[in-house]
This record gives sequence, C-alpha cells and structure tokens, in this order.
Amino acid sequence: MNYIGSKQKLSFFIQTTVNSVVGDDLSQKTFCDLFAGTGIVGRAFKPNVKKIISNDLEYYSYVLNKNYIGNHESIDFHSTIEDLNKIEGSEGFIFHEYSENGNQNRLYFSEYNGKKIDAIRQKIEHWKIKKSINSKTYYFLLASLLESADKVANTASVYGAYLKHIKKSAQKNLVLEPALFTLNDNEHEVFNEDSNLLIKKIEGDILYLDPPYNARQYGSNYHLLNTIAKYDTFIPKGKTGLREYHRSDYCSKTNVRKSFEELVKNANFKYTFLSYNNEGLMSEDEIRTIMSKYGKYDFVTTNYQRFKADKTENRNHTASNTTEFLHIIEKKIIV
Repeated sequence: MNYIGSKQKLSFFIQTTVNSVVGDDLSQKTFCDLFAGTGIVGRAFKPNVKKIISNDLEYYSYVLNKNYIGNHESIDFHSTIEDLNKIEGSEGFIFHEYSENGNQNRLYFSEYNGKKIDAIRQKIEHWKIKKSINSKTYYFLLASLLESADKVANTASVYGAYLKHIKKSAQKNLVLEPALFTLNDNEHEVFNEDSNLLIKKIEGDILYLDPPYNARQYGSNYHLLNTIAKYDTFIPKGKTGLREYHRSDYCSKTNVRKSFEELVKNANFKYTFLSYNNEGLMSEDEIRTIMSKYGKYDFVTTNYQRFKADKTENRNHTASNTTEFLHIIEKKIIV
C-alpha cells in the first residue's frame, strides 16, 4: 500500500539501531508501535519479540494491524477468498458515493470495482453477523479488501482527491488477495485509541514513535479506507466525499510540542525511539530538549530518497532526499 511516511525502506535501519541500543536478543521484550499506520515496523519486530502492542487512531490502520499483528495462528482462508472473488457486484454505498456512474460520480473507483467492493464488504459483514467467521478471520478479510481495493483506486497515492479519468491501473478488475501475516506462538495486543491516552495504560520495554511529521491529516488523506473498513452510514461532504475525522495535535504547529512532551513524560518504557525527519513541525533542537528531560538522550540519522506522487493521471514520481532522525532516550523506570 502506498502510504505517507511509510517506514518500509527504513525498516532495516530502525531494527539495527534498536538492536545496537537494546541488544540482539529481544525475545523477552515488549515492543510498542504507538502510531502504527500500516504496521510495517511492528511486523518487522513481531517474529523477534515476546509481545507487540500496536495502536493507531485511524480505523483502517486498526483493521490492518488486527490482522498483521493480532493474528498469529494460521487461518483456513482459501475457500472464503475464493467465494468472495466469485461474488457479483452490487450497487451499495461505495458505488453510489465514490464510483464511476454512481449517484455522485466521484471517480475513486471504476463502476465494476465500486460494485465489487460493496458486494464483498456486505458479504464479510453478513458472515460476521451470522457467526460464520470468527473475529480473526473477519479482520483478515477486511485487511485483504482494504489492500486489494487500494491497488485499483483511481488516485495519486492518497484519497484527498481522485483523478479526472480512470487510469490504467484503476481499470483493472479488483481481485481479492490474501493479506498474509507472520505466524508465531505469541499473543499480541492491538488498540484503536488516542496515543496520549493509551500511553498512560500500557507499559513495556521498547516504545517506537512515528507520529505525523507535518500538517497532513491522515483522517482526510485516507478517509475512504476508513469508510470501507467501517461501512457505516453518513453523509459524505464536498466534492471528495469526506467523512468526519479526528484532527491530530501532531499535525498542528501550535499543539505538537505540548502533546509530544506529555507522551514522553507518561511513557512507562525503558527505551523510546522516535522517527522524525528534517521536514517535520518540530526541530531537531526542540525534540532533543524535550526528550533529554526524561532520560539519557542520543540520536542517529540516515539519508534516503522519498518519492512524492504527482497529481497527474500518469502518476509520475519525483524524488527528494530526506534525512531521517531516530531520536533515542533510555529512561530510569521506577518500579
């Protein structure tokens, strides 16, 4: 999935840094990914730690992490995926509000794919209500639908706007592909809460923070994924069909420093690692000043190319060099 701030390319850098600070053997450690997004970092650590605590306030992220992190035992999914791929499309909320030839003619999806998403989503919910599937399979199927729908979305990576014409990749018929997760013997926890409230209720060894860096609100940029995941009733607003969404303090120049300091202060974790780049709302000095109050501070950096999608139908990309900081504190935890 194309995702703002994805740590896919930085996963190895984060892992090696954590190991260099905490040690190579993390098998008895609890690792918390507090702003999990699509769960890339939590997935990387899942095989190597005793427990993952994953959290994100966006519901689509919660669904993805309920599958990729929460699920850890095998699921017999082949027949359900096959049945869902055979379903005929139907005219539902996604078709009418967000698809070609729907009532609003918002071109997020082709007519075929909008109807297919509706039919699959309705069937998954029907199975849940009838208890034909358990909770683990429910989130697995929802995660599979979100990722498969994203592959045929008629956007330039995010859902803040749709393209004027259906591009080639969005003309392809949606095929539901399984969102395969890592198997292991450990139970993990997944939350859908405000990070600054959740931090007061959890504890562990390693806290990884990857909050929003700038003013882009994830709730608006990925609103349609939330709508598919929730499949609830509301009146979409404006040309892009927005739903009500939470506005994060981490996207506010006015509020970010206060919220960040409260988070660090209340964290009951020995090690805290903060990913933040040189384009963020907080400066390197501001972060150092805040984190140094609560533990032994250090940082490491790496340079990488971040690609931005142009808002054009051919989806060209431009590269920009970005410096990623991994700020670190070791806290003295009072038992």
